[in-house]
Amino acid sequence: MNSHSPARPRARVLLLTGPSGSGKTSLAALSGLPVLNLDDFYKECTDPSLPQLPDGGGADWDSPLSWDADTAVAAIEELCRTGRTAVPVYDIATSSRTGATGLALDGAPLFIAEGIFAADVIDRCRAAGLLADALCLRGRPATTFRRRLARDLREGRKPAVYLVRRGLRLLRNERTIVARHTALGAHPCAKPEALTRIAAAREGAPSGAHGVAGAGDDPARAAARR
Repeated sequence: MNSHSPARPRARVLLLTGPSGSGKTSLAALSGLPVLNLDDFYKECTDPSLPQLPDGGGADWDSPLSWDADTAVAAIEELCRTGRTAVPVYDIATSSRTGATGLALDGAPLFIAEGIFAADVIDRCRAAGLLADALCLRGRPATTFRRRLARDLREGRKPAVYLVRRGLRLLRNERTIVARHTALGAHPCAKPEALTRIAAAREGAPSGAHGVAGAGDDPARAAARR
């Protein structure tokens, strides 16, 4: 049998999620692993399926329905199977795709896919035999709020009024967000533990109940998450 058959992928994925501003991008960069930015799979502002905020404030970009999960999973699987894929280039300020770029693993057996919706594809990656681990970064909500707002204002992601309102809403909901990611199968942890688990996944060590397919996962609990 070919060593790179669908039953044995070239690489596995470590899914990294957490509230917006929790430090996912900086942690992924610190790991030294190839990184797939899942925010590039947001839907465009012209997509009629975009969910709307109940107060009439526009699209709800914090809803998983604002994100193209199918295309993201296809890119993850292509990276795992072939070592390369095409990735959209997404401009958050204009809520639109501006092009595409290539991502290659260059032989790396592990890569990180990070984004606020990464937990929503845990079950699909596990079922495909691609999952190394799934982590949810958590910290102090007030710290996350300050970090997120400073970043979003610096990068001009959206108008300032929108960013402040969104930031306050996410501040109030942060613990609920972490609980949701945990229920979907991500292991909640701070940066030091996340780095330890990334190192373990890199070495191929067992990653615990939330790691590789079937490891310690109760079938009834997994079914309840779907």
